[in-house]
Amino acid sequence: MQDNTSSNKRIAKNTLLLYARMLLLLVVSLYTSRVVLAALGIDDYGLYNVVGGIVTMFTFLNAAMGNASNRYITYALGKGDEKELREVVSATCLIHWIIAGIILLLAETVGLWLLCNKMVIPDGRWAAVLWVYQFSIVACVFSVISVPFNSMIIAHEKMGAFAFISIIDAVLKLLIAYLIQITSYDKLIYYGALVLCVSIFDRLIYQFYCYKHFNEARHIKLKKVPQLKEMSAFAGWSLIGNLAFIGYTQGINILLNMFFGPAVNAARGVAVQIESAVKGFVINFQTAVNPQIIKTYAQKEFDRMHMLIYASSKFSFFLLFCMVLPICIESNTILNIWLKEVPHYATFFTILILIITLSEPLRNPIDRANQAAGNIRNYQIVEGGLLLLIVPLSYLILKIGCEPYAVFLVQLVVMYSVQIVRLFLVCHKIKMSKREYIKRVLLRVVGVAILSSIIPLLLHSVLLRSIGNSIITIIVSIISVLSCSFYIGLTKTERLLVMSKINEIKTKITKCEE
Repeated sequence: MQDNTSSNKRIAKNTLLLYARMLLLLVVSLYTSRVVLAALGIDDYGLYNVVGGIVTMFTFLNAAMGNASNRYITYALGKGDEKELREVVSATCLIHWIIAGIILLLAETVGLWLLCNKMVIPDGRWAAVLWVYQFSIVACVFSVISVPFNSMIIAHEKMGAFAFISIIDAVLKLLIAYLIQITSYDKLIYYGALVLCVSIFDRLIYQFYCYKHFNEARHIKLKKVPQLKEMSAFAGWSLIGNLAFIGYTQGINILLNMFFGPAVNAARGVAVQIESAVKGFVINFQTAVNPQIIKTYAQKEFDRMHMLIYASSKFSFFLLFCMVLPICIESNTILNIWLKEVPHYATFFTILILIITLSEPLRNPIDRANQAAGNIRNYQIVEGGLLLLIVPLSYLILKIGCEPYAVFLVQLVVMYSVQIVRLFLVCHKIKMSKREYIKRVLLRVVGVAILSSIIPLLLHSVLLRSIGNSIITIIVSIISVLSCSFYIGLTKTERLLVMSKINEIKTKITKCEE
């Protein structure tokens, strides 16, 4: 019981640290995006997004191994086996150096061919695009070889490191936003070079932190170790799911460029900026919980593992919906206030992408539980195979002349269908009842989503369009979601727990004032 209390406190502390980090990044990200879009212009902003997307397309290798790194490092920590932990970290570093070499080769061959032969690039911008492409490749390589160090920080649940480094990162990105406004050089090239410098600096700081605080980081040996084969097999099956992820993100981005040009990429870029900012709040909460899901499986504490899955899924969904609902309802007003010039389709893209994002809080805990179980082959084949359908289906509907937003409708239908399939693939592996999950999670989040939307939508439909009325609608939306989440989404026990935490915070504030 004491261990569970300690774990809960650690989750709460790490969540608060990650939220402080996210709030800072949110403010900086929204401001810098506005400045960068204004400084670069819609076409160059779209070019930066699609060029970076080509390099990102090859990181499905890295993403697959990143999942393996998080799982095996956290699992070894949960077992308390220091020798195994050192071997896992060494194997992880060796594999990521190999992956970095493969990505470099693919980016300089297949990626370069795709850029030069398939992308729609305006006349006079080829030199800038090629420079930005090379900057993106270097940044990607540094990101790949740093994955083991990020995994160590997450596994040790030292989220304060992320918060501290984010402050430095935010200051540097604000500096970039200022510099590209005053430079006399090509703004696109200058922006790409500065982003690369910040990316390298961030990676070096993370590695330095690990060397200083974690013993296993100081005993890395780039040689074959017992876990190498097992981890490579785990990552190999993860490739399918991560290839699908790259397909429905960067693959769609490339399709939009091929059919409609960089202006539509700029619209998607704006929508993705909002999605990243909003989704970050949920990722922070689940990042704090994920290590505990894996550790409880390693320790065979299945009841606590199920409780963490239920709680993580529900609370993160309610938190996300609290932001998604008002943004979707008032997206047009928000974009016009935020940006000097709103790209065509940006509003509709934003609404659809945010609705798609609502599946993320439900996917992640199930995905982490599956990784903890270890045998991921069937899960990856079925899930990845279904998600891979998004790209060919999107190509077909664009080929027959559909509007650009149709690709997101395809993605929405497939993503929510796959979430149901995940339950049938995972529940029996982790000894979790599907009926209990549906009753405790799915029915409650669907009920909250439907009921909390009624009043805000009615209010939006009757009020005249103005900033004041938009603020009223946003406030009512947030209150509606919080109220429905508390009274409909939570069980009686969970409501008592939330109230006790609120009272605890009030008591601490009162003592501070005295």
